[in-house]
Amino acid sequence: MTLTIYGDGKSGNCLKVKWTAEKLAIPYRWRELDVLRSETRTPDFLALNPAGQVPLVILPDGRALAQSNAIIVHLAEGSALIPGDSYDRAKMFEWLFWEQYSHEPYVAVARFQMAYLGKPREALDRTLVERGRAALQRLEDGLEDTPFLVGHNVSLADVALVAYTRVAHEGGFDLADFPRTAAWVSRVEAALGIS
Repeated sequence: MTLTIYGDGKSGNCLKVKWTAEKLAIPYRWRELDVLRSETRTPDFLALNPAGQVPLVILPDGRALAQSNAIIVHLAEGSALIPGDSYDRAKMFEWLFWEQYSHEPYVAVARFQMAYLGKPREALDRTLVERGRAALQRLEDGLEDTPFLVGHNVSLADVALVAYTRVAHEGGFDLADFPRTAAWVSRVEAALGIS
């Protein structure tokens, strides 16, 4: 049975769902929707997800599930992408919650404004840029002792955070300023088989 993923290929939140499915060899159909063209606001899509957001998955049994990190946790249940140790699993969730609250709203928004709305870097809100840099520094610090965010193996924490970190330069952030993070991006991309 096949999963259906509704997503926008420009969105890191959508790509992390795709990457998780691919890493776990879960068969899926990708349904591309362009957020910039309001394709998530049509009556047909709103009937599937009243929030009008992607990613959205339709599970093989017909149930819908939204929100990227909820989806990847559901898909990865019982796999090596979720640590077996309860503390390590909690640390993975800590990173997942932090990603949506303290990383994505700054790094991804700066990228969106520059890459898709055409704003020059100097026109970005100063607080947005400062918080984006602080998020990247938090990643840098979190990678001081281990190759991945939760120890020595790739987990959903890495999947979630690599999605927008790998394209942070499109928001004017230079990963050369964060060498451990830049090296981690390469490790995670290799572990997930993405380029």
